[in-house]
Amino acid sequence: MKEALRKLLLPAVAAAGLMAGAFTAQAETVLHRGNGAEPETLDPAKATGVPEANAQYELYEGLTTYSPSGDIVPGVAEKWEVSDDGLTYTFHLRDSKWSNGDPVTAKDFVFSWRRLVDPKTASDYSYMLDDLVNASDLRQGKQTDLTKLGAEAVDDHTLKVTLAHPAPYFLGLLRHNSVLPVNEKAVTAHPDDWTKPGNLVGNGAYTLTEWTPQASLTMTKNPNYYNADKVKIDKVIYYPTEDLGEEFKRFRAGELDVTYDTPSDQMKYVMKNMKDQFQNTPYLGTYYYVINLTKEPLGKQHDLREALALAVDRDALVSKITQAGEMPAYAWVPPGLHGYELQSTDFKNMDQKARKAKAIALLAKNGYTPVNPLKVEILYNTSENHKKIAVAIQSMWKAIGVKATITNQEWKVYLGTRHDKQFQVARAAWIGDYEDPTTFLTLFLSDAGDQNDAGYNNPEYDKLVKGSATETDPAKRMKMLEQAEQIFLKDLPIIPIYHYTTKHMVSPKLQGWEFNVLDFHLTRDLSFKS
Repeated sequence: MKEALRKLLLPAVAAAGLMAGAFTAQAETVLHRGNGAEPETLDPAKATGVPEANAQYELYEGLTTYSPSGDIVPGVAEKWEVSDDGLTYTFHLRDSKWSNGDPVTAKDFVFSWRRLVDPKTASDYSYMLDDLVNASDLRQGKQTDLTKLGAEAVDDHTLKVTLAHPAPYFLGLLRHNSVLPVNEKAVTAHPDDWTKPGNLVGNGAYTLTEWTPQASLTMTKNPNYYNADKVKIDKVIYYPTEDLGEEFKRFRAGELDVTYDTPSDQMKYVMKNMKDQFQNTPYLGTYYYVINLTKEPLGKQHDLREALALAVDRDALVSKITQAGEMPAYAWVPPGLHGYELQSTDFKNMDQKARKAKAIALLAKNGYTPVNPLKVEILYNTSENHKKIAVAIQSMWKAIGVKATITNQEWKVYLGTRHDKQFQVARAAWIGDYEDPTTFLTLFLSDAGDQNDAGYNNPEYDKLVKGSATETDPAKRMKMLEQAEQIFLKDLPIIPIYHYTTKHMVSPKLQGWEFNVLDFHLTRDLSFKS
């Protein structure tokens, strides 16, 4: 701009209140979030972890969705009816658009769900739609005609879903990231890389604009989102940070507004100095060690699995290592589910000294002594918190004469190792997908596919869990599921360690962060204080 013209314009600009201060007030709002690990994929049908789900809930929206407090609320479906027998759901879709401007239709859900159950997709979560007519047979290849799936597009705005049996949790299940809709045009045009920036077409509050592997994932507000005028944050950037100590430093430096986790060695400092920024609430999840039942000697020898489970001092782990109010776990299904009684292993009421003595006796009975120790490898994904727990358990097992080695792998590699069952004992965790015991118990059905990392197979367990789907009496249904869990806990395909609490650091500048037991906090519901 020429100097003379600049001098003429400056007074007018100042008078209009458009100086630097006013520009700052209208600056782009950006939320910086830690996300634990590099997302394995942004394809809803192929994702398996929380880091993936966090990103996907920003990019896509299902028929139902989450309120800030975790309630089931309308998403793409603005209303629905359920038949008296609980088998038919009719969803009425609102006028909503994909990020490319195309309308979201009932056909998009039919396409996405058929793709999920299609064996060619090889989805670990294909079983999520097993409640639908023919879904189980389709994913297992017993039925090959995908049009037989119990999902029909009556017209562009009406989706009819037919269940094989009543499912009281079904509306909550529809929020799960595996059943989110994907854009058929994008998937068809870019079959191998449709999830890349520029190719990905979503229907959520944000669109993917940049993805730098191992560094950041950037999403900007989607102007075509039906509720865009209520979305206050313009951009959200997710940072995969497996080093929790580094993530905590970035939060303290103001570089992050939200952390994925909080390092256990900083817990005392946080509770003393930053308690108002620490979000520590109950969480529907269980931290456990899964045992590969397809490998010997642990696979066939129950005594050895029991000895390992007995030797884990859960009270010491939560009081000295995690230190965030976690509950020692002697069950698979966490507490807090309405109508379901918390179960426990047989040894819960034994003191740790007695457990240790029994563990040593069980090992000796099977020929394992300090001179001839049982050798076990513990696998965990890279994280200081996971490492500390693994080192502690390694020491606990050494005290009963077990020689344990520990191996860590980066998230994607670790998932592949577990998937291929190339481990003996692996760190694992499961966060409920919906508020019902089956979100935990179906994981270890014999036909649950790759999600059943243990390779667990017990016909009586299968019969009870599957039979509960057709039991219409809620109390009887819960009793069946409780009985199934008792069988599971006696078989010991896993070693429960603790039930989760959330451990996020959240900036005091942020508002809209509410407690919910599934711990999903969508950016669309958040805002910064003025």
